[in-house]
Amino acid sequence: WQSQKGKGIWMSVILRPDVPPYEAPQFTLVAAVAIAKGIEDVAGIRPQIKWPNDLLIDGFKITGILTELQADPDRVNALIMGIGINVNHTMDDFPEEIHGIATSLKLQTGREVDRAVLIARILYYLEYYSNQYIKEGFPSIKKEWESYSCTIGQTIKVTTLTEVFYGKAVAITNDGVLKVQLPDGETKSVYSADIELKKD
Repeated sequence: WQSQKGKGIWMSVILRPDVPPYEAPQFTLVAAVAIAKGIEDVAGIRPQIKWPNDLLIDGFKITGILTELQADPDRVNALIMGIGINVNHTMDDFPEEIHGIATSLKLQTGREVDRAVLIARILYYLEYYSNQYIKEGFPSIKKEWESYSCTIGQTIKVTTLTEVFYGKAVAITNDGVLKVQLPDGETKSVYSADIELKKD
């Protein structure tokens, strides 16, 4: 991640939710909704979520989320959530090799965004949606996630640790698992992968 001083937001947030370890990956989806809402409130522009951990504007990456887990077999001790957001970058701040894939809030809106205000808003929503998840589970947040999604309904390339395949993203489950329909009609469940939206 290109981290020019004073231009973006790069932060780690520690969460200690009282949930079993198998639910931890869903907090990446919860965080994506919180960040999208914060950006929309503060910058006045609506990002899209690319499952599982990127936010895009007009197809260009603006945010990445990386979640690490510290856990015992039966409980989460801590989730360390790394969040990177391109805020006040100009195109000259990006190396040439990512000019075709990266953008910033300033490039998209034409004005600078107060990073402290944006961080405060994101943390507000992160607390709000994390508490909602703990009380009600992911289904209560799923509609919000879907409203920001640029993945569902798209043809995608899926790269897992063991295979690469193409298909159509048709849904996410109540557990945050991506359902991908293959060309032969079979539907695969994708728990963890890098995905690439196929350009028309």
